[in-house]
Amino acid sequence: MISLPIDSVLPEIVRALDRASGLVLQAPPGAGKTTRVPLALLSQPWLAGLRIIMLEPRRLAARAAAARMAESLGEAVGETVGYRIRLDSKVSNATRIEVVTEGILTRMLQDDPSLPGVGLVIFDEFHERSLNADLGLALCLESQGALRDDLKLLVMSATLDGAPVAALMGNVPLVTSEGRAHAVETRFLTRPEPRRFVDAMAAAIRQALAQSEGDVLAFLPGSGEIRRVLVALGDCAAQVLPLYGDLSQADQDRAIRPLPDGRRKVVLATSIAETSLTIDGVRVVVDGGQMRLPRFDPSSGMTRLVTVAVSRASADQRRGRAGRQAPGMCWRLWSEAEDRALAGFSPPEIQDADLAPLALDLAQWGIRDANQLAWLDPPPAAALTQARELLTELGALDQDGGLTAHGRAMNRLSMHPRLAHMVLRARDMGVAGLACDIAALLSERDVLRAERGGRDGDIRLRLDALRGGDGLDPRHGQGVDRGALARVRQSAKDWRRRLGLRMGEQDGDARECGVLLAFAYPDRIAKRRPGGEPRYALSGGRGAFFQDHEPLAAQDWLVAVELDGDKREARIFLAAALTRADIDAHFAESIRIEDKVGWDRRDEVVTAARRTCLFALTLEERRLDKVAPDALAAAMAEGVRQMGLACLPWTDELQKFRRRLAFLRRHDAEGGWPDLSDQALLDTLDQWLLPYLTGITRRAHLQKLDLNAALRGLLDWQAGKRLDEMAPTHISVPSGSRVPIDYDGDEPVLAVRLQEMFGCAETPRIAGDRVPVLMHLLSPARRPVQVTRDLASFWANAYHAVKADLKGQYPKHWWPDDPMQAEPTARAKPRR
Repeated sequence: MISLPIDSVLPEIVRALDRASGLVLQAPPGAGKTTRVPLALLSQPWLAGLRIIMLEPRRLAARAAAARMAESLGEAVGETVGYRIRLDSKVSNATRIEVVTEGILTRMLQDDPSLPGVGLVIFDEFHERSLNADLGLALCLESQGALRDDLKLLVMSATLDGAPVAALMGNVPLVTSEGRAHAVETRFLTRPEPRRFVDAMAAAIRQALAQSEGDVLAFLPGSGEIRRVLVALGDCAAQVLPLYGDLSQADQDRAIRPLPDGRRKVVLATSIAETSLTIDGVRVVVDGGQMRLPRFDPSSGMTRLVTVAVSRASADQRRGRAGRQAPGMCWRLWSEAEDRALAGFSPPEIQDADLAPLALDLAQWGIRDANQLAWLDPPPAAALTQARELLTELGALDQDGGLTAHGRAMNRLSMHPRLAHMVLRARDMGVAGLACDIAALLSERDVLRAERGGRDGDIRLRLDALRGGDGLDPRHGQGVDRGALARVRQSAKDWRRRLGLRMGEQDGDARECGVLLAFAYPDRIAKRRPGGEPRYALSGGRGAFFQDHEPLAAQDWLVAVELDGDKREARIFLAAALTRADIDAHFAESIRIEDKVGWDRRDEVVTAARRTCLFALTLEERRLDKVAPDALAAAMAEGVRQMGLACLPWTDELQKFRRRLAFLRRHDAEGGWPDLSDQALLDTLDQWLLPYLTGITRRAHLQKLDLNAALRGLLDWQAGKRLDEMAPTHISVPSGSRVPIDYDGDEPVLAVRLQEMFGCAETPRIAGDRVPVLMHLLSPARRPVQVTRDLASFWANAYHAVKADLKGQYPKHWWPDDPMQAEPTARAKPRR
């Protein structure tokens, strides 16, 4: 065996695990931890008669790791080393090391939390922070603490900081392996514009082939980009091979193994090739710098794939692929400055995933509060709450959050809870075979490729292909993806086997697809909106639409299965036809009839209707003729709230009334004056306006509203009298005139002609003599000539200058030398 960096710390790992209940191993990419560590531990006394379970995040990596370990022992896979993945396993009674994908460990723990016959569980590539790995570790720690103090746990990571993991596991030892297998030179390129990404990747691959030796591993975000780059490299001298999760096992193995004729190859891979996988012959990595991750949105209940920049940890993992077997080179499709700005790690899957499967697993484990388990990152509360609401809706949980018998049956099927519920309901209807086919179609890559005219979203076309259709469908321009079809058929066969069904049994009719999918997606039952556009309202409260006009878009009722996750209006990619009769027959318990009196914002009128509803979806609506007056008034009040106070019949006098009360609230805080500000009035509409809205059902009717009575009714007789005393509308001035007070500004203003104030030494005061009014003294033409709060000072000081100026402008008016002794007048001169 060739020497690998991990070999130097194997004795330390053996000693640490001999003494401790667990261990965290940090080893960089290419160190050899995946294949060397399990074999080094196999002969330890504490493992006598017990097996090692090693988790791998991907099926391809699980098979490859098992194959390499078996090869190093000179054995076939399935002897000492075997694997178990979905739809495939190679184990025997002699198997001591089982490499499994993560969901299988969860199933083993659910079946028997004590993990009989298992002495060590290894979590490989834990830095990927998959949801199943986080759950598996949490459940193993629980089992270790309560049932199996002899069970040992080993967490292995290439890039994750191991200290927090070691602390989570009870402060277990942390072992670090330094150094890579071989040096890797890194070269940076220029990040292309998004529309030029495929061309730039093809050019970088050609450059790498020309300037370096060995095979090339190129990282792309998804299978779509892989296919486009494959076309762009059509005349490449090397053989170009794809590598992604939905390929057949034969095609995946073909990409991993050296070509039999010794030619160079280019492997176009997704992030599936980042970890735990050595592709023989690779010396060069070309990294496009992108990865595709699922993002679940609790507010929409939908998951969509988003393309994001790789983290620094992922970039390092990819770079390490070039140095597995010899010195290598890594070409990065971004600049060195952009490299320094990369995020350190990708977010843990638990933060962005659909948590319905996790919630069901927790309920099966007996956990109602997720915080009872030890998590590196606990599941987000909002997403977990929504997941539990869905499970309750599906009948998996009772109202107290406990697992029901139906929930236990769902969990045994090892499907997403939606699909498990569908299959169980279908079994009761005698069409479980059809449900298995649908579940398989939804669990794998789409079996139809868009050809000659776009993609048809009808799931029945996929069912036709699964049940014997082949080649191109001339009606819809769809081509069959034979590799995906083979995987779907295998999945359908496996699930039928679990249900005890033979192929062809309980196949049902394709027309029942809609009903079965409605069981799985009760929140995505869709009703077509009025109008010509193919837009739908969903029972979950959202909207959805077909981007292209396809046959399904003519249906009035649908189940929208696959959507893009947009919060407001989601695009429909996959759906099935449904009928109103189907809904009435199978969802009667969820249908409710309610009388709805509300405000129509568009027509600005109160509407009253009797609605037949399924969750948030209105199935049918009829006008309601007899409605209680208080319900109509409440709806009209809501209309006022939505339209705003401007819709009410305000007068100048009422606005002045509000301003006088606002003045007193500022200067007489203990007076108990009501708040008539806009916000306060809107907040209290039901208290002061509702009694006056009887008989008013549309905006135009508001002109008949007695708004004066509604507002003044907020003051009793004594308060109204105090208002007039403390914030009067007018003040009588020395000339005998009653002059209005303006309360518009921050302080009250009395605008009066100067001559009407002759003889008045004191500035008028209001609010119980606490507040002097601001005097705006006017010329005979009613233009301000002086602003003052101190009349006595004005007469003594400023008056004579004002007099000199005004006497020339208004010679016919009276300008006495002594204003304090002069007779006030509202005329040009006083009467003699």
